[in-house]
Amino acid sequence: MNEPYAPPPAPAAIPADQRQWAMFAHLSALIGGLLTSVAGGWGTFIGPLIVWLIKKDTMPFVDDQAKEALNFNITVAIIALLMAGLFGLFTVITLGLGLIIVVPLVAAFVLVWLILTILAAIRANEGRSYRYPFTLRLIK
Repeated sequence: MNEPYAPPPAPAAIPADQRQWAMFAHLSALIGGLLTSVAGGWGTFIGPLIVWLIKKDTMPFVDDQAKEALNFNITVAIIALLMAGLFGLFTVITLGLGLIIVVPLVAAFVLVWLILTILAAIRANEGRSYRYPFTLRLIK
C-alpha cells in the first residue's frame, strides 16, 4: 500500500577536522595580513599556502579550499601592488589631493577582502565549498 516517504540519503558529510582546517586556510589570510600590515599586508597568501602544503595530500576538502584561499589572496596581492603603484602616482601628480579619492577606495578594497574571507571561512566550516569571485586560478 502506501509506504512512508523516505528522503534520499544525504551526501557524505565533510568530517569536522577537514571543515576546521579549511576554515583555518581562509582565516590564516587575515593573520598573514595583520602580521605584514606594516609592509602593506602582502603576507595574506602565506597562511593558506602553509595549510595547503601540509594538508593537500591527506584532506581533499582542505586541498580544495586552501587552494581557493591561496589563489584569491595571490590575486589580492597582485591587485594591491597595482593599486599601490597607480594610486601612489595619482597622489603625487595631484600633490596629495588625490588622497581624497585613494583612501576611500583602499578602505573599500580592504573591506571587501575582509568580508569575502570571513564568508569563505564560514562556508568552509559548514562543509560547503566556497569560490571567491574575480579570482585568478593560478594553483590548480
